[in-house]
Amino acid sequence: MQKLNQKYINSVVKKALNEDLKPGGDITTKLISFKNKKTKAKIIAKQNGVIAGLAFCKAAFKLTGSESSFKSNIEDGTKVKKNKVIAEIKAKTKTILIAERTALNFLNHASGIATFTNLFVKKVNNKCKICCTRKTTPNLRLLEKYAVEKGGGYNHRYNLSDEILIKDNHINTENNLKKLIRKAIKTKKLVTVEVENSKQLNQVLGIKFKRILFDNMSPKQLKKCLKICKNKYETEYSGNATLKNIKKISSTGINRISVGAITHSAKSFDFSLELSS
Repeated sequence: MQKLNQKYINSVVKKALNEDLKPGGDITTKLISFKNKKTKAKIIAKQNGVIAGLAFCKAAFKLTGSESSFKSNIEDGTKVKKNKVIAEIKAKTKTILIAERTALNFLNHASGIATFTNLFVKKVNNKCKICCTRKTTPNLRLLEKYAVEKGGGYNHRYNLSDEILIKDNHINTENNLKKLIRKAIKTKKLVTVEVENSKQLNQVLGIKFKRILFDNMSPKQLKKCLKICKNKYETEYSGNATLKNIKKISSTGINRISVGAITHSAKSFDFSLELSS
């Protein structure tokens, strides 16, 4: 799993700022008479939740105006209440006005994911991990997986190079599951094998690899398969896990539950930026 660093943050934020500013810049702010005057602003949470993405927010102001001062009042991963002042900025008026939307977009998105992830985490027992998937926004995977961690979740493989995950389409293509698993084991990578029923499970039992992924099973089917496994593998469930059924799925004794929704369907967190008088 890759880690966030300032080079990545600056690169992503620069692209977002360019998206807002090219080709003519902020033509509205250019009209303001006192745009070079130093002013203060504060970012306020408009709901309860978990904060993530502060470094991206800060970078938006710093890259827009080097004179910017950005003070975070909390750290990423902090749970906050509505009306909490998250951060304070001091910069030229034009810097704040130009960077505002880009800064908040990153904060809204990351905090939304962290908050949604945390809702799932709170519903399962401490032994069951909520994991994200590769169902992420193109070019924002690192930010989104980071936000999942700040919400109390865990990262699945970052990309196709990290781990081997043998899914149904791989099995259908190879047509010999045992042979495919043995090839995978020789790579020395972590190996996960997806199974859809107890028949498939029995085909792989006895082969030594890390994890079995149970796909789209009912809790009753899942319990039966877990009993067959007898704790010989790390176990994971995947398939339409929601806030309504996540507790029931976790109660089967499964080790991990993959939830694509925490990255692809998280609602944007609500913030506002207010200029001080």
